[in-house]
Amino acid sequence: MGGYHRGEIAVQERAGFARQAGHAHGAIGNTVPDVAVAFLADQPHLVVGGTDERGRVWATQLTGEPGFLTVPRPQTLHIGALPPPEDPLAAVLAGAGGGSELAAGAGTGGGAGSGPQPARIGMIGIEPATRRRMRMNGRAVRDGHGLRVELDQVLSNCPKYIQKRDHHPVTDQGASTPRTAVDSTELSPAQQRTLRAADTFFIATTDDRGDADASHRGGNPGFVQVVSPRLLRWPDYAGNAMFLTLGNLELNPAAGLLVPGWETGTSLHLTGSARTVWDGDEVARHPGAQRLVEFEIAAVREVAAASPLRWSAPAFSRFNPPTAG
Repeated sequence: MGGYHRGEIAVQERAGFARQAGHAHGAIGNTVPDVAVAFLADQPHLVVGGTDERGRVWATQLTGEPGFLTVPRPQTLHIGALPPPEDPLAAVLAGAGGGSELAAGAGTGGGAGSGPQPARIGMIGIEPATRRRMRMNGRAVRDGHGLRVELDQVLSNCPKYIQKRDHHPVTDQGASTPRTAVDSTELSPAQQRTLRAADTFFIATTDDRGDADASHRGGNPGFVQVVSPRLLRWPDYAGNAMFLTLGNLELNPAAGLLVPGWETGTSLHLTGSARTVWDGDEVARHPGAQRLVEFEIAAVREVAAASPLRWSAPAFSRFNPPTAG
């Protein structure tokens, strides 16, 4: 499991949180506690981040009936689902291989003639109704109609910035929208409106060795700024002082975003590159922001009917700062 990598350490030191990060590191393990086994078994979805066959980083979600996430042993997670063909990570996860030479790099135990290389993935099990979340990173291999993930990192995160929602599955399949995917290289006007109204998204990153991570970002509607059809900006609020996401970006700017359509089941996937903005008047104009993150879009994929789940209107977190005017 090891300690923080050099990107995380660099960001912790620049932010002035090196001491707090040292204390927080004790919360990172590589096994799933018993209480978390029960939590995962109750979940109908899992956010996953990883690298595709072209080396692009994406975030997506897998869904299933409660019980599709199981822990056969403390360091192994079994996911009883694979993404549909329209998903940007479908080929990599269904093929149980690394998305690029970087993602399948050293330390996986594979090699020529030794079978498929594991896919490095980051995951979040999140329960909006209780504002609980659990973060896991590891190496995934195709296992029947699902994935077996050997875990490298396991940690729980605080409930800050999670909007409370309840879910229910779509019951009238005849009225459901056919699953379709639309690709582009910039945001359409409708997609820009979706992002301006968003209160939640998920971000996937990798370090310079290809180890992946997936993280949650939340705030009041308007916290994501659409600067242009190919550029987004959002505030980085106070968190757990580990800086796992920004630490990865320090070493590798590639990133992917998932914006769930909570009420429609549509998934908006973005891939591109991100950078941290540390100083200047722009940061000060965002209430609660300690830094900003700017994301340059390289590709967009919108998948209609990506999820069978529908969610209630949100109850916003009391921790959400007001948005910039």
